[in-house]
Amino acid sequence: MRPTPVHHEKVKVPVIKNILYAIKVLYKANKSYMIWHMIDMGVYTLFINFFQTVLFLRVLLSIIEGNSDFSYYLKTLALFFIIGIVYEFLSVFSDYKCLVGEKKTFKALNNMIFEKAAQVDISCYEDPAFYDKYQRATEIISNSYFFSFAISLSQIIGNMIAFVSVIGIVISINPAYLIFLAPILCVFAFEILKSKVFYKRSLEMTKNNRMKAYTQRTVFLKDFSKDMRTSNIFFVMIERFNRAIRNNIEIVKKYGVKLFILSMISSVFGEFIPIVGTYGLAGYQFIYTDDLSISGFSVVLSSINAIRSATITIADCFASLSEIAFYFHNLREFFDYESKVVSGELEPGDFKSLELKNVSFKYPGAKKYSLRGVNLKINKGQTVAVVGVNGAGKSTLVKLLLRFYDPDEGEILYNGVNIKEYNANSLRLKFSTVFQDYKTFALSVNENVMCRNCTEEDKQIAERALKQSGVYEKIAQLPNGADTVLTREFDENGAGLSGGEAQKTAVARMFAGNFDIAILDEPSSALDPIAEYKMYENLILATKDKTVIYISHRLSSAVLSDNIFVLGEGTVIESGSHAELMAKDGEYAKMFTLQASSYNKRGEEDGYEEIG
Repeated sequence: MRPTPVHHEKVKVPVIKNILYAIKVLYKANKSYMIWHMIDMGVYTLFINFFQTVLFLRVLLSIIEGNSDFSYYLKTLALFFIIGIVYEFLSVFSDYKCLVGEKKTFKALNNMIFEKAAQVDISCYEDPAFYDKYQRATEIISNSYFFSFAISLSQIIGNMIAFVSVIGIVISINPAYLIFLAPILCVFAFEILKSKVFYKRSLEMTKNNRMKAYTQRTVFLKDFSKDMRTSNIFFVMIERFNRAIRNNIEIVKKYGVKLFILSMISSVFGEFIPIVGTYGLAGYQFIYTDDLSISGFSVVLSSINAIRSATITIADCFASLSEIAFYFHNLREFFDYESKVVSGELEPGDFKSLELKNVSFKYPGAKKYSLRGVNLKINKGQTVAVVGVNGAGKSTLVKLLLRFYDPDEGEILYNGVNIKEYNANSLRLKFSTVFQDYKTFALSVNENVMCRNCTEEDKQIAERALKQSGVYEKIAQLPNGADTVLTREFDENGAGLSGGEAQKTAVARMFAGNFDIAILDEPSSALDPIAEYKMYENLILATKDKTVIYISHRLSSAVLSDNIFVLGEGTVIESGSHAELMAKDGEYAKMFTLQASSYNKRGEEDGYEEIG
């Protein structure tokens, strides 16, 4: 795996614009979060760098030189004490508000990212470039960049206040010191350059970091554990992991010299010139002229150290802020993504018909069409089977019906109207779908079936659905019945299900739903032929007067269907009832005869009765 090349035009991102965007996003997530950080850091830097380090020292030395009396000192000390009490109160209270605000901001940003991720096109999940953007966007949360941004910005503002305050003291002593402080302004330019180099480096490491994260994730997932332990795939994954780290090391070396040079130049302008210049001038004035008193000399040195400290902090924070702002640029790109599947405004009515007219489609970047010139119609109340070998385009058809993708050619009509005219979410709710790659979640069985927090009434509905799908007897034996969580990852009393049981639980979602059209995409892939046939019988009874579409390369469902569409190489090659297609003695008849003989042979070996 080679390091991912970075094109320079991709990283020319406006720093200030991204900083302003970051402030906008954080303000939207939590309006008071940034304000309390600024208050916290503002009172800290002003108290430490100005009142404590410079102002109080000047008053004390002025008294020593005889320029003020002791009563003035006591008054100043009392004022300093009051300011200290106020500082401590504001510091403790703002720390509390910042901690609470951090949790709220974390939640709000997560929800914003989750909501956007749920809205993007399904095609995005098959695009590595999108995944890279998504990962860089989520780093705002996972790496707490939003917290670092708030800290850096508040430190800049707080230290700028202290910087200006101390500069005022220095100017009152001798404006000439500004000559040696001016180079500090150059530091910001070099820090911006450093932040861009850091970002380029990070960008090149994204692909390697994704591989590291993938390996770390899969090694601990149950779904991969058996294959990891019964093959050499574990060592292949570890090698990919190690290669990703080696690539990252090379990337770090690649940018190391440039970052070193920029850091050295920044130090010269930010520390060497200001300190040497101001110390030299102050020493000259104190020793060879009468322009600087002892108090003035001490205050100048103290002030310069305070200015130096504030400058270094501002420069470092500005560099950090600039770098983090690039990640907010990624977040902005992610939020600004516009779906290619654009929802319409019409609300779909009760289902009457579904029709595909000359529909063709190929996946983004693919050379071959997955569907080509497909024509079919399904009417209300029909039970339809779409069959064909693996790769014939059956699952692609489901994705088009649900508007995960739009056809490249032709149109899909719901009740005679192009589905693009309908609200996409409302249209999808007309379907109850069991996908080929069904999933159960780390929730209770009831929640997996109902897809919501369950009331007692919901639990009764879930129980009926589990009975209809044929898995209730197994669920009833679990420690907490249907309230058992389907994993032990978060609950020691949780339970795991076999592939067939998990698939039946997924099918139960359909039985529990209120839908017009049921789509079952390979709903019995984990079931044996007898269990498959029984499940289809239950489906026929449970979906009476409903429209059912079976998508399968196994033909048990076809026997029970009103109409069958046979897909081959992305097009409809045959259609008709089971009896009609068997009479044609075409592709369907060959497939059915082959599968039936396999079922019969297996039934004889296992003692099953003949089916079909």
